[in-house]
Amino acid sequence: MNMSMKNLFNYKLRELCYRFVHAETKQKKPPQWLKPIGYETNITIYNTLTKCKVPLILKNKNVLNWYVCGPTVYDSAHIGHAMTYMNLDIIRRILSDHFNINTIMVMCITDIDDKIIASSKKKQQNYQTLAKHYENEFIEDMKMLNVIKPHLYCRVTDYIPEIIEFVNGIINKGYGYVTKDGSGYFDTTKYDLYGKLGTPYPESNHPEKKSATDFCLWKAAKQGEPFWKSPWGKGRPGWHIECSTIASTVFGNCVDLHSGGIDLAFPHHENEEAQSCCYHEVQQWVNYWLHCGHLFLDDTKMSKSLNNTINIREFLAKYTANHLRMLCLLTNYRNEVKYSDVILTNAVTTLHKIEHFITDCENYIAGRWNVGNVDEVALLHCLDETKSSIDIALADDFNTAKTMKLLLNLIDVANKMLHKPNDFNKRSIPAIAAVSNYISTMFSRFGILNSLTAEDDDRMNNIVEHFVKFRSAVRNRALEQDVKDKIILTACDEARLNLSSCGVTIKVNYLNNLLRKCISYAM
Repeated sequence: MNMSMKNLFNYKLRELCYRFVHAETKQKKPPQWLKPIGYETNITIYNTLTKCKVPLILKNKNVLNWYVCGPTVYDSAHIGHAMTYMNLDIIRRILSDHFNINTIMVMCITDIDDKIIASSKKKQQNYQTLAKHYENEFIEDMKMLNVIKPHLYCRVTDYIPEIIEFVNGIINKGYGYVTKDGSGYFDTTKYDLYGKLGTPYPESNHPEKKSATDFCLWKAAKQGEPFWKSPWGKGRPGWHIECSTIASTVFGNCVDLHSGGIDLAFPHHENEEAQSCCYHEVQQWVNYWLHCGHLFLDDTKMSKSLNNTINIREFLAKYTANHLRMLCLLTNYRNEVKYSDVILTNAVTTLHKIEHFITDCENYIAGRWNVGNVDEVALLHCLDETKSSIDIALADDFNTAKTMKLLLNLIDVANKMLHKPNDFNKRSIPAIAAVSNYISTMFSRFGILNSLTAEDDDRMNNIVEHFVKFRSAVRNRALEQDVKDKIILTACDEARLNLSSCGVTIKVNYLNNLLRKCISYAM
């Protein structure tokens, strides 16, 4: 089944589900995506609403407004969260650094919620103190993962007046109602387009709800819980209204891009879209819904509620932020990922391969070894083809998995030339430098390898070179003895293996070159 047939099948299936759910309304067809009027980017993006790729069109030229659902700060973030935010960070870097689109990102911090209240009661701690602690921890976690900060963090509790006004606007326009206890609900039967992102199902129970799918706008206060005063009595915001209000306050009645984990598509994002369209009196509030796949552990979604998580700091005790980022790059951001040491080992190995290649290029350029028979014309042609193919791949829904294959193929081509015997002692520095620079630039754009400065690289190269010279001298002296010193030789072999595990490979040709230099110096 080709892609167009799959899209048609998915559309027809969705249409049947929609007709079944909305049997009580006059709505006959599922809502259509409204192609934005604005500026073409020549990028296609998978839109959860359409269930297919669509052209990315911005309302302002080269400026993209992006709202991200941030954490509910009641506990430590886990690596499932980390992968979502890292995938979004990679996409953000591609948009801004590769396609030169000015990307404005806003993230919500939910600092008042049922889970926060329950956790504060359990720990006998003020909810504000608890939320602030985990908010600070989350921000520090993102920093350790090299995830770029949003332009604005928005705490829910800083937007209470705006939230109350937003709820009041929905109720006054006839799309919401207030129950006897002072709670506010959105009336889904009044909104014919409900069900854009997923098949509706009952969200919560309340004896005065008009429909099972109606969702909470404002929660009436319970005894001993935090509250704010509103026209309907003491209470606090519902979950969905928070993001609608904050995104609308910053971006207005139209948001270019809205993202989160796939579990947020329904009910959270569905309800955001419904209430925002009603409040702003528009047919489409968000132009593009982007969702990341889940991380699974033992075939089960990693989730705090299931108590099967690995928090970010536990992960970083064993692996690095670059390892997790490499895992993200090797997979499609929309795909589910099953966590295991096997897939992490693949990410680690791939990262080492890239690091080794860049080091080899630096050594070749600096003349630290004489091996290498580079076909400059062929290598530069491969570089140009790789660049063109990567531009196409990244413009196709940020296809980093295909991009990685192309980059690794370029490395393989250059590596074969670098390590091919050269009888004429001729080097092609410009071609190798061009490839090395492109590889370094691309991974820097993805958020990898940019933490090392040139000064750090030079210092590390000097340390490694001095150690290799020392090891070589000791090993040669041991081999020259009438009775070879097996203990010293074993120690030298272990040193070589230990260096290899740290990403440093001692090559025979490199050693021979060093030995020749040592002999020439001695003479």
